[in-house]
Amino acid sequence: MHATPLAGLHRTAWVSLMAALMAVGSYLSLPIGPVPFTMQPFFVMLAGLVLGFPHALAAASLFVTAGLIGLPVFTGGKAGLAVLLGPTGGYLVGYILATAAMGLIARGAEPTWRRGLLAAVPGLVLLYLFGVLNLMRVLDIGWEKALTIGFLPFILQDIAKMFMAIATWRFMHARGLLPR
Repeated sequence: MHATPLAGLHRTAWVSLMAALMAVGSYLSLPIGPVPFTMQPFFVMLAGLVLGFPHALAAASLFVTAGLIGLPVFTGGKAGLAVLLGPTGGYLVGYILATAAMGLIARGAEPTWRRGLLAAVPGLVLLYLFGVLNLMRVLDIGWEKALTIGFLPFILQDIAKMFMAIATWRFMHARGLLPR
C-alpha cells in the first residue's frame, strides 16, 4: 500500500511538533554556568523514539536550523551562529546526531523498555560526547574540567529524562498515539 499525501502531511506535522517541543524545552531551563539545565534532552530523546529515522533527524535539524536563521529557539531565547559556535553548540550538534542514532535503533520497533534503552543510551552518549568536546574547544579546558561543568551536573537528570521519554513513547504506543 502506498503512502497517501495525507500521510506525508501527518508525518510533517509530527516533525514540526517535535522541533517546536525542542524549542519549548529550551525555555524550560535553569541558567547555571556555561551549560544550563533544560528540558531539551527529553524532547530530543522523545523525538528519536517516536519519529524514528529519518524523521527524528529532520525534527532536530529543523530546530537547529530555526535557531541558526534567527528564531529565538535556543536556551534563553538566543539564536544565531554564535550560539552554535559557543559553549553549548556541541550539544546542539549532539541533538542532531542523537536523534538520528535513536531513530535508527527505535524505528519500527516494539516500544519496550529494552529497545528504548538500546536507543536512548547511545543517543545520550553522542549528545554528551559532542557537548563536552566542544566545551573543551571553546573554553580551552581539559577533559576533566569539561566533564565537571558539562557532564557531571546533568547526567542524573538526563537519565531520569531518558526514562521519562521511554515511558512516554510506550504510553503513546499503548494509546495508539504514535505517528503512522
